[in-house]
Amino acid sequence: MQEIAGSHTFWTNRVGNRAPLPWRDYGDGMAEHTTIQVSRQARDQLAQVAKERGMTLGQLVEQLAAEQPTAAQIAERVAADRQVVRDVIGLDISDEEFDKAPDVLGNINRIAAEKVRKARGAAA
Repeated sequence: MQEIAGSHTFWTNRVGNRAPLPWRDYGDGMAEHTTIQVSRQARDQLAQVAKERGMTLGQLVEQLAAEQPTAAQIAERVAADRQVVRDVIGLDISDEEFDKAPDVLGNINRIAAEKVRKARGAAA
């Protein structure tokens, strides 16, 4: 039995368990899906992870894909972040100047890690 709830299509089995179908409903009645070939070991591992998270294998793969930005998406984020910095400090800093600037966040992380190591060493 199928039912539509919002933008998701669900099926209900004979004992009343309800789960989303393993493909996305694009509203025109035709779901677009494809096959990804992986080793049986990888498939079984992903299927177990999906089961433990209460989702289908397809939903897990979509979630994993959404969490991995492409190079173009990373470049867009970097450009947007640089524009925010330009707007906040009120200076027109070129991309070349940004590229030459020290890695402030990396340095902060390094300093924090050193302090944690020293604190752990002193506590031992």
